[in-house]
Amino acid sequence: MRRLPLSGVTVVSLEQAVAAPYATRQLADLGARVIKVERPGDGDFARRYDTTVHGHSSYFVWLNRSKESLTLDLKDPRGREVLHRLLDGADVFVQNLAPGAAVRLGLGPDVLTARRPRLITCTVSGYGTTGPWADRKAYDLLVQCQTGLVSLTGTAGETARVGISVADIAAGMYAYSGILTALYTRAVTGSAHPVEVSLFEALAEWMGQPAHYTEHGGAQPPRLGTRHATIAPYGAYRAADGTEVLLSVQNEREWAVLCDRFLGRPELTGDARFATGPDRVAHRAELDAVVAARCARSASGEILDLLDEIGIACAGVNDVAAFLDHPVLAGRDRWREVTVPGGAAVRALLPPADLAGVPPRMDPVPAVGEHTDAILTELGRSPAEIAALRADAVV
Repeated sequence: MRRLPLSGVTVVSLEQAVAAPYATRQLADLGARVIKVERPGDGDFARRYDTTVHGHSSYFVWLNRSKESLTLDLKDPRGREVLHRLLDGADVFVQNLAPGAAVRLGLGPDVLTARRPRLITCTVSGYGTTGPWADRKAYDLLVQCQTGLVSLTGTAGETARVGISVADIAAGMYAYSGILTALYTRAVTGSAHPVEVSLFEALAEWMGQPAHYTEHGGAQPPRLGTRHATIAPYGAYRAADGTEVLLSVQNEREWAVLCDRFLGRPELTGDARFATGPDRVAHRAELDAVVAARCARSASGEILDLLDEIGIACAGVNDVAAFLDHPVLAGRDRWREVTVPGGAAVRALLPPADLAGVPPRMDPVPAVGEHTDAILTELGRSPAEIAALRADAVV
């Protein structure tokens, strides 16, 4: 068996939904053993978000490959005893339960690390475990609203949510990097530091640029659909065949090339309305009219070919189906197959960070409780004891 960077690291996770499962899946990609603790019966409620992937949730399939599933009723002392036995041999404990639930179960960081000084705990919460909103539930769109992200997304007439679970993903990424940092620190110093990440603070970090712009500019960036709030021309324009083409001009050299080679109007470089980046943003309506009129005269393919030829960044505006068939993903061999419960194989993308010579693990997505018996046996439970726990719905 190949040895991956996190081989030998055991992660126990009381996880649900998106944020914590995303963090632990990335640890599993690198070889960590991730034991996902789920409720007996239905398991993680994200399993039922949809049924589009051979009867399974697209969210769950994305987030839970290469893990082991153990079902435990943690309200039952026998279930908690099994969990504590697991934690005695674990390196990392991750949880994103409802506010206060882990502490009520005796699974707060202080309690766990007092007994196990080398255990790294990671708490993923909505708004932090302290402060005025510590007890509030937080879901992705709520956090998008609270950070102001929704107010930046959409058109002048209507706000819109970001089309992916961006707050969950941000929190999962920071939980992942925080755990890696804690593992490194423990290896170097011997000290295990608890990690805490909130969805709100993770997405707040990603709001840094519009926060600075608003605080120092007196108004927040406007909602402009596909247009960029602080750079022009930068956005999507409709070609003669009805397809949208996105182009971006980042500096004065590119602006001059666009005027001469694409717009056919080199005199615009001397137009005071468009002399600098801020000038072009200030006169966006006039500029957009010029670019839109030019795009309307050619088919999208012709536009993209010409923009590529003259060195202007551009792209077609893909839908998801086009993304799935993207030539870069195929040409760079980024797809692998992962098995889902029931045996069907589905395509999954390799993790984006390549470690030279280290292929990531891309093992199956587990069924609910698929590994329960094996894990309990590993902990020394006899077949009769396991049968008794199952009969009482503890597992």
